[in-house]
Amino acid sequence: MLKNLQKDLENLANPKQAEILQRFFKTGKGGYGEGDIFLGIKVPFQRKVAKNYSELGLNELQKLLNSKIHEHRLTGLIILENKYKKLENKKNIFDFYLKNTQKINNWDLVDLSAPNIIGDFLLDKDRDILVQLAKSQNLWEKRIAIVSTFSFIRNNQFKDTLKISEILLNDSHDLIHKAVGWMLREVGKKEVKVLEEFLKKHYKNMPRTMLRYAIEKFEEGRRKEYLLGEV
Repeated sequence: MLKNLQKDLENLANPKQAEILQRFFKTGKGGYGEGDIFLGIKVPFQRKVAKNYSELGLNELQKLLNSKIHEHRLTGLIILENKYKKLENKKNIFDFYLKNTQKINNWDLVDLSAPNIIGDFLLDKDRDILVQLAKSQNLWEKRIAIVSTFSFIRNNQFKDTLKISEILLNDSHDLIHKAVGWMLREVGKKEVKVLEEFLKKHYKNMPRTMLRYAIEKFEEGRRKEYLLGEV
């Protein structure tokens, strides 16, 4: 069954699109996605393939996550998320995901899967694991930590997003600046006062990209006040 899935993806490969994606996801030497190999398949097509292989077990999904081909890992994560939604015992999927954080190693892989597996599982549980991930030396574990909190934000729970944001405030990587700013912006969509309280404490020390993302939905005058340091 696994070979059939891989063959289906191979049949959808688009070399021109693959070239574009390899540049976009910084797969060259020294890039955050160094060595990642793309077939050039858009996500909706991968979702269609994933539907046909919902019965794949964790052993087979592990082989997909071990692959150097980006679409193998992404399709594997789509199947994993679909399994998570259906299963009563979700802890097995949660544990499997955490065991594979090194393989969930590009921002689209994280963003597609972390809120709906890690975040969802932790909605009614202790969230110390997110603090551990946020303090990791691994870029993707840090992104998993903050993006997982999207699930909490959707449920009007903001405390952990703010806590993880504070931990990552001085991180050096642009992908973390963008992810933290994005999650803060989502908090603001739900409760702008909560976002403003956080920003008043931290905006002067935040990376510029993080701040720009966080205030993106503010009216222009208010945005300028933050950017000029006049709040």
